[in-house]
Amino acid sequence: MTGKSDSYDVIVVGAGPVGSQVAYKLADKGYNVVVLERKENLNGVVCCTGLVSWECVDEFSIPEEVIYRWVNSAKLIPPSGKPLRIWRDVLQVAVLNRSAFNDLWAKRARKAGAEYLFDIDVRAIERGRKRTKVIAFSHGEMMTLQGRVVVVTTGFGAHLLGGLGLGGVGDFVMGVQAEVETKGVDEVEVYFGNEIVPAFFAWLVPTLPGKALVGLLSRYNTPSYLRKFLASLVTTGKVQSADVKFTYGGMPLKPLPHTHSDKLLVVGTAAGQVKPITGGGIYFGLICADIAANTLHRALEADNLSATSLSGYERAWRRKLGRELTTGYWARRIYEMLGDRQVDRVFKLLESSGMIEELRQAEELTFDWHADIIARVTGRKLFAKAFGSVKKPFNLKTVPSPARKQ
Repeated sequence: MTGKSDSYDVIVVGAGPVGSQVAYKLADKGYNVVVLERKENLNGVVCCTGLVSWECVDEFSIPEEVIYRWVNSAKLIPPSGKPLRIWRDVLQVAVLNRSAFNDLWAKRARKAGAEYLFDIDVRAIERGRKRTKVIAFSHGEMMTLQGRVVVVTTGFGAHLLGGLGLGGVGDFVMGVQAEVETKGVDEVEVYFGNEIVPAFFAWLVPTLPGKALVGLLSRYNTPSYLRKFLASLVTTGKVQSADVKFTYGGMPLKPLPHTHSDKLLVVGTAAGQVKPITGGGIYFGLICADIAANTLHRALEADNLSATSLSGYERAWRRKLGRELTTGYWARRIYEMLGDRQVDRVFKLLESSGMIEELRQAEELTFDWHADIIARVTGRKLFAKAFGSVKKPFNLKTVPSPARKQ
């Protein structure tokens, strides 16, 4: 085998915010860390709306320089077309400039001592008795890097994970998004209904003045549904033109069966640590990145990177997020079973029952933690007919999430 060969403590595959968070935490502790990225740079368009809660911004000290705007309200538009507006008196959600956020997080990791290599196409991970090899190509040249441990943070569809004994993604959807020029759009809008996209939803998220992100999730015909949705927005005058470039991305609806093994961790979207209802993965990914870095620090200090030593990562993140992911997936599957008339009925009940005002007043319910919101809504007898008699997942009660700050 020819090509470049280097040795590191930690090899991170994927230079998104999750990979950079892992790299920053470990490089800051003095470990020799390299981050491998398939793209040539981090300035490209990302298929992500960049919506994160104030809680995420506060916990991870995300600076205003990478935030397009703050929002405290949204319009939910059911099949009937009659909007239901939800809001809070204080700012709830930040819309991030994703490419700027990616770049800033990488710069922070670099400053801590992490090395970044771009235009690296990682082809395989080969684990040995003492070290792990990463086989990659750059500009047609093979290169081999060796590390004590590898962290995969490549996002959805990581082909590297095949054959590593972690299992496969149990369920997923595809997303498509475009940046558009808008007129009079100053609030997040979310659209539901089979005419828009069956079983899922579409969005229009304002960023800079006169700009917005439009996109949707679907199991099939994703670009076709977006073209049709864009045409309708052009007709109503909200969007100036449908002649825009699409970006694509996959989203797992369930986590991997296993996210750790000998000398290997999987973190973020690659691990399925994504909210099944909204598809958001930034906050949960950053939480799991910190858990991964803390686990690796202890394992590297002890010079024990066996599956048993790294299993604490799996236990910790599932303890933190397991209830959210399980309940969210259950709610996602319920919604997929509803027809347009049932969806309209749910919207009418939310408004007429006073549930929207109740949720608005409940300060403990936040943008990121959905299990309690789901429990409150589905726990009402009023909604039983609309949702149908479907078995609920474990522990679906209105109790504080173990992940939430008290």
